[in-house]
Amino acid sequence: MTADQFPSGPVGTSMPHESAAGHVTGHALYTDDLGVRWQNLLHAWPVQAPHAHARVLSLDPAPALAVPGVVRVLTAADVPGVNDAGVKGDEPLFPDTVMYHGHAVCWVLAESEEAARLGAAAVAVTYEPLPAIITLAEAIAAGAFQGAQSTLRRGDVTVGFAQAAHVFEGEFEMGGQEHFYLETNAALAHIDESGQVFIQASTQHPSETQDITAHVLGLPAHAVTVQCLRMGGGFGGKEMQPHGYAAIAALGATLTGRPVRLRLNRTQDLTLTGKRHPFHARWTAGFDTDGRFTALQVTLTSDGGWSLDLSEPVMARALCHLDNAYYIPHVEAHGRIAQTNKTSQTAFRGFGGPQGMLVTEDLLGRVAPLLGLDPQELRARNFYQPGESTPYGQPVRHAERLPDLWAQLLHRSDFHARRAEVAAFNAAHPHTKRGLAVTPVKFGISFNFTAYNQAGALVHVYKDGSVLVNHGGTEMGQGLHTKMLQVAATALGVPLSSVRLAPTRTDKVPNTSATAASSGADLNGGAVKDACDQIRARLAEVAAGTLGVHPDDVRFEAGQVFPLGHPERGMTFAQLVHDAYHRRTPLWAAGFYRTPGLHWDRAAMQGEPFKYFSYGASVSEVEVDGFTGAYRVRRADLLHDVGDSLSPLIDVGQVEGGYLQGVGWLTLEDLRWDESHGPGRGRLLTNSASTYKLPSFSELPEVFHVALLERATEAGVVYGSKAVGEPPLMLAISVREALRAACAAFGSPHHPTLLASPATPEAVYWALDRARQITLEEAQP
Repeated sequence: MTADQFPSGPVGTSMPHESAAGHVTGHALYTDDLGVRWQNLLHAWPVQAPHAHARVLSLDPAPALAVPGVVRVLTAADVPGVNDAGVKGDEPLFPDTVMYHGHAVCWVLAESEEAARLGAAAVAVTYEPLPAIITLAEAIAAGAFQGAQSTLRRGDVTVGFAQAAHVFEGEFEMGGQEHFYLETNAALAHIDESGQVFIQASTQHPSETQDITAHVLGLPAHAVTVQCLRMGGGFGGKEMQPHGYAAIAALGATLTGRPVRLRLNRTQDLTLTGKRHPFHARWTAGFDTDGRFTALQVTLTSDGGWSLDLSEPVMARALCHLDNAYYIPHVEAHGRIAQTNKTSQTAFRGFGGPQGMLVTEDLLGRVAPLLGLDPQELRARNFYQPGESTPYGQPVRHAERLPDLWAQLLHRSDFHARRAEVAAFNAAHPHTKRGLAVTPVKFGISFNFTAYNQAGALVHVYKDGSVLVNHGGTEMGQGLHTKMLQVAATALGVPLSSVRLAPTRTDKVPNTSATAASSGADLNGGAVKDACDQIRARLAEVAAGTLGVHPDDVRFEAGQVFPLGHPERGMTFAQLVHDAYHRRTPLWAAGFYRTPGLHWDRAAMQGEPFKYFSYGASVSEVEVDGFTGAYRVRRADLLHDVGDSLSPLIDVGQVEGGYLQGVGWLTLEDLRWDESHGPGRGRLLTNSASTYKLPSFSELPEVFHVALLERATEAGVVYGSKAVGEPPLMLAISVREALRAACAAFGSPHHPTLLASPATPEAVYWALDRARQITLEEAQP
């Protein structure tokens, strides 16, 4: 870190989350906590369709209006603007054709939540059921696809396969994942005295919530203000999906003149909102005699659900992350999006990257025994080397960090000695086996839609020297606000106690991007620092006159302003601000940041869509019961690259949480829809906490070591830092590969072990039982 990066400030120090005390004491307010402050509040409740696909023949709200407390039933006829809650024109807010089981066809407003529920049950709707596509296999067989189909190509796979000493083929299907944020979707809308629509929303993208609400209401954007205090989790599930709920609340408030509260209960949230995309992959891979890739040909099919939502960019990122950490000379990858009668699948931490990476990691785990190589060695042989580029043409900067990080982790985790211990344990225990695996991560950081890589901030310095920061990012528990406080305090050279953050709202910082793609700290930190730098430069001019030095020789540190090398000649920051005000110096600034160097041709799938790559690796050890398939993670060692950490305690927590959420996706969380042809076809069966298993403290590794890579400064990013939100999720792939190794230990080590995803205890049992059966068959004369 260079001197001009102000290393003496709070950046780089471990500090607790800025709202930690509020979280644990209950003083932190969320969207739904605000409704009790309003008189004449109305509550919204959806009328959900009991079919996966059906035409709405009639809808009669009269019976609901007869229910005591019901004030209004919102239908398509009430929409003054555009009846659509998406950005692709394919998500009617009030549909005339039901596209998934539980689809909301209208909303009831009532004096109480109970009255709204009873009113919704009374609305008379008649449907004409239509054929429904539920599974990915059904969609592929029917040719039911939506959106653009993409192809990523480098070289010629025909040449690559001709050069291969070994060619393998396979199929792989992975399940989706429910976000299960603690706070469900919520919105609160009212109309102020000037006619402004003001919405409190649990949203990762306030500007888009503003845009969607404005076009539903037929209003200009300046007539709608959206504020997000904080979210009780988002994980991508609140990037696109909250817009319609905010629009419903705003429409109700506009029509009744009363504030409207909409808060989904857990079952409604599960049945109405999108998930991580399930994927199907069909692949052919070629390797040379040393086990190095010569070619990879893949067709990826994602389950997009009933509408496009973000499925196209999710698929693009999946295609761009097939390579993970590996150089593949010849690549041909096709991506297509299936349309099914299920919830519209959406953004989820990793945004398609985990699905693309898992295809290749599963492939390597399957073919390693066929190549006669340890999986760890096969992976290491294929790492990117300096000077090599991705299949989409982006040079892999700092590729040398991969083998360095890998070697460090193998040493820290005592990998080789533990592998011998695992082998000894397995030899001594016929009914319990252990598995040990190590996997890498290379994850590109930036939105793969270039225009989203911008951010704004508004910073005020008041006459007493205190500072107020507004920025366009939203806080969902990930610690973004904490980092922004540290950035502002460091840039201005003031103590953290002098800086306060204002809630995120669209009338302070306009046209913001979603807090997503792990870019929140990069983008908003750059904008906050830009605003602070402007103010500091103005103050340095004032201080230079008072101190008799050049402005470049003025130092700002810990609330003191002084000439370089002479702190005893200084003044307080507050004194300088006082003087600057009286000299009519602007004490506020609008900051802006746009990520430099990005370019991307979405049609050709070529360019440099990412500012940089985040690297990481993990070693996981598991123990599996041979009678039930039940398992536990005995130990995990993680080493992750976050550049120069803005806030180490926050970053370590993000790595821990990402890993555990990845363990949930890969081993526990099993979304199930009714695939029968009965009346419940298409119904989400795992629609509550009792039927959908989430990772918790019991899934934490018994021994859990997390470290951040040292000496990893990233040039051109705020204070040399790197993103941390999404990349750690993929560290959990080592758990799945460790489970594969444990299953293989029940049979012959020379056969591939096929393991379903999620690798639930049932799936693990089926995998280990297949390994045993193959060994028994080989032993028969």
